[in-house]
Amino acid sequence: MTRLIIGAMVRAIGAYPSGWRYPGAHRDPRGDAAVLRRTAEVAEAARLDYLFFGDWLATGHDLEYRDPYLVARVDPLSAVTYLAGLTRRIGLIATANTSYADPYTLARATASVDLLSGGRAGLNLVTGAEPRVAGNHGRDFHETSGSRYDRAVEFEQVLRRLWDSFEDEAIVADAAAGVYLDPSRLHPTDFRGAHLSVAGPLNVSRPVQGHLPLVHAGGSPRSKLYAAQVADLALIAVTGLEHAVAVREELRSLAFESGRDDRTLKVIAPVLPIVGDTRAHAQSIADELSELVQIAEDWPDGPPAAFPANRSLAQLSSLVGVDVSGLSPDRAVTPALLAGFSGAGQELVEIVAERTGRSPSGERPPTLRHLVVAASVTASMVVGSADEIAAELAAWAEAGAVDGFNVLSAVQPAQFEAFAFGVVPELQRRGVFPTEYEGETLRDHLGLGRPENVHVGARR
Repeated sequence: MTRLIIGAMVRAIGAYPSGWRYPGAHRDPRGDAAVLRRTAEVAEAARLDYLFFGDWLATGHDLEYRDPYLVARVDPLSAVTYLAGLTRRIGLIATANTSYADPYTLARATASVDLLSGGRAGLNLVTGAEPRVAGNHGRDFHETSGSRYDRAVEFEQVLRRLWDSFEDEAIVADAAAGVYLDPSRLHPTDFRGAHLSVAGPLNVSRPVQGHLPLVHAGGSPRSKLYAAQVADLALIAVTGLEHAVAVREELRSLAFESGRDDRTLKVIAPVLPIVGDTRAHAQSIADELSELVQIAEDWPDGPPAAFPANRSLAQLSSLVGVDVSGLSPDRAVTPALLAGFSGAGQELVEIVAERTGRSPSGERPPTLRHLVVAASVTASMVVGSADEIAAELAAWAEAGAVDGFNVLSAVQPAQFEAFAFGVVPELQRRGVFPTEYEGETLRDHLGLGRPENVHVGARR
């Protein structure tokens, strides 16, 4: 049987735009410490492979409506350091932006976390450039955007050279002989590139894992190539099983062509499960979350200036082929209205029916709001009972579509706990996820070996 890799993508106030509004949801980031601690306890009890912390280096009013979890959040390196002392086995992955981070400082911090956690740290490298982020770092946005992947290539090389500054046996610590360090086993970095220049060596011992597992996300050709060349985990959003199979094959081919063992590249897809006691219960949760999403027409005089442009009846009209811009967002989508919809509009109605149980011919037809939400909130949502969700995830694994999943939770803590205590046992029963940790380090959890020191390899 295929062994799935499963991690939790932690968003403390929930990963769905309206998740924080759901009854009982965590809402205030000033209380994130307790939520992160509870999430880590639950995830480790479920034997998840890792906790994943993304990042965004700016904030603004627009995020309140688009991605509220980004408005105010704990720094990811701080989060994994905090949780390293509260957990024993689960992996801890932080995010850093190669366009703005300092490689020496990042190498030092991540090597330290790996040593302090006993080899459980991982690092997600992102390359994104955005005007507000550039402004926060005194950088020119256009210059940063144009060179970001070239800098990222150098950044990865520098990280590995810094992590490998000390060979494993460099610290002799022979008290009788008075010899502490074998200088022949301490290596300068001596990197001079177009974007980075780092002397080294790093003043931290080599990480327990040698190199922290590297993660990269993105669907552009350049992003896929970067992931195939340097990442251990490639995070790829996909539209369905067939697309996932094709993307995984593409990434594995790119990895092989780059000269690496393509089996060491693990392809991970995001998934947002809505878990209920029954399918109908799960659909009722998804239904309420949809109804809690605000759209432009909720403001009689027009939405705030920063409101997402795609979350409106005007945008929906262009998609479904019928002008619904003057109607109420809570107008029912009846068979008569549906009859004029385009093929894309018909597909939206089917998506809403699958997620919420609402059908135009049923007692509770969907509303225009449901269609706006389905079109504008692009989450990889799976709705059902624990058994149904486990069956679908296992089917993806057996089809060779993915190596694992990054699990997003619409509502914290309720939906994460429903997944951990409901879906995970079903996956374990199916034999696609272990009941106990099979190793000590994050590399062990991911089925990855410990890499050779790059300086030793170069010497050979």
